[in-house]
Amino acid sequence: QARFSGPDPNKLRHLAEQTMAILHADPAAKAIRTDWRQRVKVMRPVVAEEEANNAGVTTQDVALAIRSSFEGAPVGVYREGNELLPILFRASAEERSDVASVNNLQIWSPAANQAIPLRQVVEAFETVAADDILQRLNRKTTITVHADPASGTAPALFERVRSKIEALEMGPDYQLEWWGEYRDSRKAQEGIGKSMPFFFLAMVVIVIALFNSLRLPLIIWLTVPLSVIGVTAGLLLANQPFGFMALLGFMSLSGMLIKNAIVLIDEIETQRRGGAKPLKAIVDSGVSRLRPVAMAALTTALGMIPLLTDAFFVAMAVTIIAGLCAATVLTMIVVPVFYAVFFRVKYDSSELE
Repeated sequence: QARFSGPDPNKLRHLAEQTMAILHADPAAKAIRTDWRQRVKVMRPVVAEEEANNAGVTTQDVALAIRSSFEGAPVGVYREGNELLPILFRASAEERSDVASVNNLQIWSPAANQAIPLRQVVEAFETVAADDILQRLNRKTTITVHADPASGTAPALFERVRSKIEALEMGPDYQLEWWGEYRDSRKAQEGIGKSMPFFFLAMVVIVIALFNSLRLPLIIWLTVPLSVIGVTAGLLLANQPFGFMALLGFMSLSGMLIKNAIVLIDEIETQRRGGAKPLKAIVDSGVSRLRPVAMAALTTALGMIPLLTDAFFVAMAVTIIAGLCAATVLTMIVVPVFYAVFFRVKYDSSELE
């Protein structure tokens, strides 16, 4: 959504028409519209200034008389049960649709101290096209252009048309704001971004307290970046953007990968405490934990498959499935290697016998 704001409705409508033309030129855009209605024909009185001054009638008096005749003036209230219904006084439908009858409307003249026909202070009625409804936000007149992606994704469409729309000449009193999915996603990401460091810090502290070590948590957290390989490949193949839902999926994925690494590291430490040689403990732990870790990743990926058909959750599902599958394979290889490097475990074939 592109939202323009400024003082002149005609200028705003012109900017909206230019924006719609840019969107219509993109074959991936559909349902292009604005939140303003089409202009309607209205009759506006042309007040005879000299006659009106002589009669003591102002432009506001003329407008009020016409409005009372067409929309009605409240003269009382009718009670029906527990409801109060307003009583309006206005001209009949036949009189409201006849220009001659409108000219004969009575308007009070302070100078003559009596009601006079409207035609004495109005030269004519002109027909013009006007906006019957104007949208306002923060007391500023605004018009919003909407568009939906016919193919591809909304962020991809937004990136293609953004520079063209922002290049429109608006003037100093006019502003362009991006709303819709772009604004909602940005606000959600900003909210998560503020709290994310605290949650990751809490996870680090928990892992450090669990193993009472700094090297083991470091090995575990080094597996998280491995998921970027699978996530990037999955999103590119599925043609999905890394938006808010993908960010949620990546955060969930981080917890899953840390859990897999903890399972493997804990098994290595358990075997070493049982008297196993370091190299043998690494190899045996990798073999024994391969099936549980792989089955956990497989069941999680299968559980995400139904979400691939949902337009709202597809990015999150792709992030979790692709990132988990790729990172699980790499974790079973990288974690033992990192463990051997950090603890300086040398290869000795005799330990494997």
